[in-house]
Amino acid sequence: MLNKVPEVTLYFWIIKVLCTTVGETAADYLNETLGLGLTRTTWITAAVLVVALIFQFRLRLYVPGIYWAAVVLISVVGTLITDNLTDNFGVSLVTTTIVFSFVLAGVFAGWYASERTLSIHTIVTTKREAFYWLTVLFTFALGTAAGDLTAERLAVGYWKSALLFAALIGAVFALHRLLGLNAILAFWIAYILTRPLGASIGDYLSQPKADGGLGLGTTVTSIIFLLTILLVVVYLTVTKADRIEGRDLTDSVGRSTSPAAPRVLVVTDKVTATPELVNAVRERASTGIAGFFLLVASPSHEAFDRASHDTHDGEEILSATLPQLEYAAGSSMGWRVAASPNAYDDIVAELDAGGYDEIILETRPSHLAHHLHVDLAQRVAQLGYPLVTVAG
Repeated sequence: MLNKVPEVTLYFWIIKVLCTTVGETAADYLNETLGLGLTRTTWITAAVLVVALIFQFRLRLYVPGIYWAAVVLISVVGTLITDNLTDNFGVSLVTTTIVFSFVLAGVFAGWYASERTLSIHTIVTTKREAFYWLTVLFTFALGTAAGDLTAERLAVGYWKSALLFAALIGAVFALHRLLGLNAILAFWIAYILTRPLGASIGDYLSQPKADGGLGLGTTVTSIIFLLTILLVVVYLTVTKADRIEGRDLTDSVGRSTSPAAPRVLVVTDKVTATPELVNAVRERASTGIAGFFLLVASPSHEAFDRASHDTHDGEEILSATLPQLEYAAGSSMGWRVAASPNAYDDIVAELDAGGYDEIILETRPSHLAHHLHVDLAQRVAQLGYPLVTVAG
């Protein structure tokens, strides 16, 4: 299936903060204003969330309305989990913050151990989507606990807490852009921090003036933010501005055409993809969106100055290799089976035809790689492209 989450744009962060604010104010509205109580509110919103996630999981691609409805609901449920522990069971905010930190770390560890990536650009299987939503749930629970701990227990105040968490998000952004902090790590840190940021904004707007808020109330605040979310989601539905697959990333043969997407040429040995090659593609995909193209070196044993038009063996290698690499990349890949046994010439020709930015090259150990030339990796490196070489 296609990627099930939106591209990380400014719209993503705007709606995310709006959703976290609604998660805080809507939970208070249902619990206090309507008088449903924490327990009843938790069961009702959890049931609605389950319905929303059923629709979300049944889809084969990202649909803004369904996706963001699930985020709003999971933000409410995540808030209520923390509120139940603190209000109904007397668990301190310090304890809930620590516990949810460990739980979230455990979810991340399980996700990475299973899929070898935490990138949201590769949510293309049901298992990865399940890990993703479980992670989102506990980021909301942790963010609620950390936000309440800062604003109330530590008496920082609502608007000061909002400024504090906004500054932390800005620091993460600066570390990523200026000092090269890993993109996936930066994303998830910022994602967690947006929860207490949104909660602090929501509390500041809705809480009485005597408690340090503006006194708008949970009803007015929730309506304002829900309407804003609706307007932005409608805009994204129409424009598809945040849909990864909505961009024209590949042409008719799979070469990347988007100027914003790096083009990666993957060259495989004359055997099916090794775990090292699969991991290299997975690691590259985890760093951000890219267009991949697979070049299968000819398994022909013809002399180097002859080209074989019999690509049957190469196509068999392709059929076994392509699904593995597409799964690792989280997207479809263009491909070509080389006709010449001279892999270097084929690589140069493909680079000229496709306008690539990077190369991932699989070679055999040097004493076995006669069909690829013993010095292939060194020769390709001299072409001046960023090169990752894996030895099968």
